[in-house]
Amino acid sequence: MNKITTLFNIKYPIIQGGMIWNSGYKLASAVSNAGGLGLIGAGSMYPEVLREHIQKCKKATSNPFGVNVPLLYPNIEEIMKIIVEEEVKIVFTSAGNPKTWTSYLKQNGITVVHVVSSSIFALKSQEAGVDAVVAEGFEAGGHNGREETTTLTLIPMVKEKIQIPLIAAGGIATGRGMLAAMTLGADGVQMGSRFVASVESSAHIDFKNTVVEVKEGDTQLTFKELAPVRLIKNKFYQDVQDLYATCPTKDELIQLLGRARAKRGMFEGDLVDGELEIGQIAGIIHNVAPVSVIMNDILVQFEEAKNEMSKINF
Repeated sequence: MNKITTLFNIKYPIIQGGMIWNSGYKLASAVSNAGGLGLIGAGSMYPEVLREHIQKCKKATSNPFGVNVPLLYPNIEEIMKIIVEEEVKIVFTSAGNPKTWTSYLKQNGITVVHVVSSSIFALKSQEAGVDAVVAEGFEAGGHNGREETTTLTLIPMVKEKIQIPLIAAGGIATGRGMLAAMTLGADGVQMGSRFVASVESSAHIDFKNTVVEVKEGDTQLTFKELAPVRLIKNKFYQDVQDLYATCPTKDELIQLLGRARAKRGMFEGDLVDGELEIGQIAGIIHNVAPVSVIMNDILVQFEEAKNEMSKINF
């Protein structure tokens, strides 16, 4: 048992990231059934769709699971009401001020975790009363911090500032990565990209197969003027770069992005004009596998890496 397994009442300190268009109840329940903490990604769900996924997740697992909620969500009041009504016990918040909803959630008996990209925001989250923070480095997929601080640097910096449990994220997809993060001071890890390439992920199979094919250098952080996002380089990504060459206004960037671009890419499988979000670590993800296999591989490699470390002498 450690701080994270105790906080969430789970077997292993492994959290599956609540990623838009990838994290439905099938993925969340599979991770929870395998001993980790599965998260339903509310960011891509209408309120009643979220309610349906919560109810189905309850039927699919008797273990703890949670919901990830971007605080900039337009229907945030309705989302939070549903979470309370459905008696969700764990909520991960992101993309917003944790002071806004943490007290409300905790008053309703909910464990609250906030995702941050800097030690400054980690400290503010602790002051807001959250139970733990996820410190997510620059390597991560999807929307990212503007600071561009890597996980290797971020984790020890955050560890210096806070007393509450710390979860590392960004560039972690293996047991070795998990051990490295915990050596740096993390109490647990959150993995996103590795679980995108799972059988249970709600992502389109063509997107999953593309993730497996990603090599070093195939992703890039862009749209920093809007909300920084790490994308696989495809035609849409190149269109963005071509527009940047003209010194575009913010409105021109918004116009190019349009609406539902991420859904088109990750959920519907448009590999040409869709927005394909994934982390740099995709370069070492080589197969689409069931969650049970992924979790077992992570845990076996973690133990192997620990044993190897114990043999190192200086």
